[in-house]
Amino acid sequence: MPPNPMSKKRLHQGSHDRTHLLVWLAAILCTVFAIAVIVAGIAAFIGYILIHPRIPTLSVSSAHLDLLRNDLAGLLQTQVTVLIRAQNGNGKAHASFSDIKFKLSYQGQGIAVLRSDPINVAKNSSRYLNYVVQSSSIPLTPEQMADVTNSWQRNLIGFDLKGNARTQWRIGRLGSVKFWCHLECMLKFHPLNGSYIPSRCTTESK
Repeated sequence: MPPNPMSKKRLHQGSHDRTHLLVWLAAILCTVFAIAVIVAGIAAFIGYILIHPRIPTLSVSSAHLDLLRNDLAGLLQTQVTVLIRAQNGNGKAHASFSDIKFKLSYQGQGIAVLRSDPINVAKNSSRYLNYVVQSSSIPLTPEQMADVTNSWQRNLIGFDLKGNARTQWRIGRLGSVKFWCHLECMLKFHPLNGSYIPSRCTTESK
């Protein structure tokens, strides 16, 4: 018995209808997901504006020049103590710092790299990172040797501190916020007694 062409047509139409339904279902699910993402983003933004959290910072709290010695051969030895404060001014969020890395140098000559393991800072609180940086003998150029001699005479010398860290804190149930904190400043000392000359040395976030 020859096949009924009408049954083939109905079968073909039924398969097409199922495919069409799946396409519409996928489109609806994608739309719902997109709306949910947009709503969550708006809620997070509104929550951020309402809470207006302060960005956690790292800053030099104090320092001391423990040793500064240069010889006729043009070698410089130094030891510097640096106390860095990790500050979280948020009253509603804990903060964390990671990837902490700073470089201490003198006129481009690297002295040491300051690192730290990740740390957590409670709400409206702070923690301190204490670094005692001791350099090996650093060879100086004749110009740098003259600058060190001049620093002794002026009783003023400066070291460059530059680096960054990643900070993160959570805004309630809205999620976490991450920033890179960048620090670049000069630590100035009186070499005759090693005292630190306080200055603004605080991270800027991006």
